[in-house]
Amino acid sequence: MPMPSAMSSESTNPIHLKRAGLKATSPRMRILEVFRTSARRHLSAEDVYRILLTQDEDAGLSTVYRVLNQLVQADILLRHSFESDHAVFELNEGGHHDHLICVACGRVEEFRDESIEQRQRQVAADNAFVLREHMLVLYGICPECRAPDGAIHGAPEQTAI
Repeated sequence: MPMPSAMSSESTNPIHLKRAGLKATSPRMRILEVFRTSARRHLSAEDVYRILLTQDEDAGLSTVYRVLNQLVQADILLRHSFESDHAVFELNEGGHHDHLICVACGRVEEFRDESIEQRQRQVAADNAFVLREHMLVLYGICPECRAPDGAIHGAPEQTAI
């Protein structure tokens, strides 16, 4: 289930950029608008670049990478490298959530489960760890990549855990 977009409009506000120490340049505003309006919450640099091209925006891929890195450093975007070196970005809307990743198509879904959160805090405490942050990522096959007969499309055969 997707998480609510509480701060997405705030993150695209020029005042928010200024508070983060960044000027509200045209490339920054256009890229933030892509995240705010996209149906998908997790986008790669290439996804952002393709979206800008479809909007007839004149931005190079190197500009997209540079702006994404600036927005991550300013804590406006979050960067995730779920599998391999392929990074995806999302608006930093505050609050913690975990992720489900489809190994067939790369789909990323967010979820929050308080019982899992409580259990992770308990595991840390049982091991005398002071928990600073954590990330839970579950890898599997999304409904769209499973055939009605249960067969998996788009991924090599894998055994269930």
